[in-house]
Amino acid sequence: MSWLPTLIKACYFLAALLFILGLKRMSSPRTARGGIVWAGYGMLLAVLATLFLPDMHNRGLIVAAVLVGVSAAWWSGKRVAMTAMPQMVALYNGMGGGAAAAIGAVELIGYARGLGLLQAVPDTSPLRPEAWAVNGLPPALSPTELALGVLGALIGAVSFSGSLVAFAKLQGWMDKRFVFPGQRTVNLLLLAAAVVAGVLLATSHASPALIAAFFALALAFGLMMTLPIGGADMPVVISLYNAFTGLAVSFEGFVLGNEAMIIAGMVVGAAGTLLTQLMAKAMNRSIGNVLFGSFGAAGGEAQAIEGAQKPIDASDAAVMMAYAERVVIVPGYGLAVAQAQHKVWEFAQLLIKRGVKVKFAIHPVAGRMPGHMNVLLAEAGVPYDLIADMDDINPEFPATDVALVIGANDVVNPLAKTDPASPIYGMPILDVSAAKHVIVIKRGRGTGFAGIENALFYADNTRMLYGEGQAAVGELVASLKDIDA
Repeated sequence: MSWLPTLIKACYFLAALLFILGLKRMSSPRTARGGIVWAGYGMLLAVLATLFLPDMHNRGLIVAAVLVGVSAAWWSGKRVAMTAMPQMVALYNGMGGGAAAAIGAVELIGYARGLGLLQAVPDTSPLRPEAWAVNGLPPALSPTELALGVLGALIGAVSFSGSLVAFAKLQGWMDKRFVFPGQRTVNLLLLAAAVVAGVLLATSHASPALIAAFFALALAFGLMMTLPIGGADMPVVISLYNAFTGLAVSFEGFVLGNEAMIIAGMVVGAAGTLLTQLMAKAMNRSIGNVLFGSFGAAGGEAQAIEGAQKPIDASDAAVMMAYAERVVIVPGYGLAVAQAQHKVWEFAQLLIKRGVKVKFAIHPVAGRMPGHMNVLLAEAGVPYDLIADMDDINPEFPATDVALVIGANDVVNPLAKTDPASPIYGMPILDVSAAKHVIVIKRGRGTGFAGIENALFYADNTRMLYGEGQAAVGELVASLKDIDA
């Protein structure tokens, strides 16, 4: 079947096309679901084509592993709550990085065997079936292949362990930040040691002990790099590790000569890199500052916040918004925790029926992952044309009668503009304080996820509606219905 390799490459090309078109459709909420489906068909096609590679071994094991993975993903995807979606994304991303690192490990072990340094490796490989034809020995990797294999293994291992730490932080299994004196020095030493080990591996010194040390160092660096990063930086970190995973997959695809892996990895790596840069820009911070800074830690003596938080009950808040001309609703992670998106949309619909102009304002890093708030609102059925990004909505706040903040904290904190000592100073925020009136729904008087006090809550034009998000919005809905009765 001389035509089979050509057919497989054609399938890879079609799969790559589906990946790219799917990603393009994911750029809009209106077409994102279809984009995911297209990319999924592309992945299915690539997997099926790979199974038909000439002399492919262990097909049964591969199919069994695919079935186990698909079943686990289907089960967990159906059960996971929207509030837990960020940690699921971190976990799945880590699995991708771990898979790339595992491919690198197989290639390096095979390379060590070819050098006569390791004899206990099977004579067949499901990854490079053409590689073991003569005397059970793998072919010599070119210097470029070897270098990219080592680099992909390093990046994949860092993404794997770092993503697992991000998952643990978001899941609440680990403290938000873990720091100790000299931590940056330790991290740099770990990275330097991993790079040195990688260089040795790439220069024909692939002993089993060195391979083990290389992966141990890479995994330790990913772990130690993520431990000190605060929870408020998790959206950027998740996006960065997503880019790492894509790059690792692309590098390992080059080593395997698999076009589908190369293109898919490049697409994921490029998209993740661009998203990371956009999110870092939205926080007015460099990626280096996210990874090695101390967001959420004291940056000096902060400005004293004057005044007191002024409570309001739901009935008064409902009356204020019922007779307003313009209302802007600002959702945050507290809305996700309370699963209040459906109640919020019900309340917004009641306002719209009264002739109130309602919009939803989204900060680029609101929630715990990119697009988290958009997904929540879309799930509730909020029309896309009512959802505005920060740059579009900020000029409208001075003409807004009431801004309703639900569970958001740092992204509406005026100290980002007024207090140079604040850890979030310089971060672009939603200019909620410029509205004529502000109502904040909050569970208590504590600080937000980054542990920073919010001056907005003490402003003269702000009133606090204390309570769990869904219950508080339910009271607003009931009060508004009473007005209309």
